[in-house]
Amino acid sequence: MKRILSGMRPTGKLHLGHLFGVLENWKELQEGYECFFMVADWHGLMSEYERPQGLKENILDNVIDWIACGISPEKAHIFIQSQIKEHLELHLVFSIITPLGWLERCPTYKEQLREITNRNLSTYGFLGYPVLQAADILLYKADCVPVGEDQLAHLELTREIARRFNGLYKKNIFPEPRQLLTASGRILGIDARKMSKSYDNCIALSDEPEAITRKIQSMFTDPLRIKLSDPGHPEKCNVHSYYALFAPQRKKEIDQLCAGSKIGCTDCKKELAGIVVKYLWPLREKRSELLKNKNRISDILEEGAKKAHTVALKTMQEVKEVIGI
Repeated sequence: MKRILSGMRPTGKLHLGHLFGVLENWKELQEGYECFFMVADWHGLMSEYERPQGLKENILDNVIDWIACGISPEKAHIFIQSQIKEHLELHLVFSIITPLGWLERCPTYKEQLREITNRNLSTYGFLGYPVLQAADILLYKADCVPVGEDQLAHLELTREIARRFNGLYKKNIFPEPRQLLTASGRILGIDARKMSKSYDNCIALSDEPEAITRKIQSMFTDPLRIKLSDPGHPEKCNVHSYYALFAPQRKKEIDQLCAGSKIGCTDCKKELAGIVVKYLWPLREKRSELLKNKNRISDILEEGAKKAHTVALKTMQEVKEVIGI
């Protein structure tokens, strides 16, 4: 089986963007690939180093959500990045050979510096996080990496680092992983920006029904529709994009009612809130069961770390041999 490495940073509770953008794809991938799914806590620390207190709690909370959403420890290796020391060892080796200009050109780095103003990200570590990302992927000699289009530049940097290492030391240790562009349902935050923990515009998978309802009622709608009698423009309304994911069979009718001034935004959002709560209910029940047996989660992470360490150790032995350490 071809191998995949993917991960998430434990910087907060998982939200609908994670469900449709990542976890639904992971569920499919675990059926046909050897999957290593990593809690990327070192990556999390790079942005949360001033307030790291929640990272440990988020690790457990996130893994519970993964399993509740259908990620199976029988089909995938689930582990915590910081428990495998070889990630940092390979990161250091790669940081030595990676030209500074490669990192300064990274579009995601520039975007996050511009968008995230409540944290100081002007650090050596944050500039170099794509190098750690390359180490994560290449440590397991992943054949493929599931990415969205916004991550393609990072993956190309990983390939460049692999080529540079192999060329410098005249040894083809690292494959050049290919992108696995994943089809995902795009869902925006309640303010119509990208759903992100950094923007505080998320509906969390663990939110209570009352919180889900309150957040949906606060969502931005059609700015051109002032009165109920005004015709709506559903193609411009974020609420209607949620119907496409949660109730596609209802969306066409809702669109017609909106465009024909037959339903108001308040009633439209009230109906959507009920649909979303019902959709997430099985996940909530599974989550409640897992919370009663946290020792089981610890066992899953321990087993995943054993497998990850076996692979990582072998790779680092090869690396140290060719660099003379």
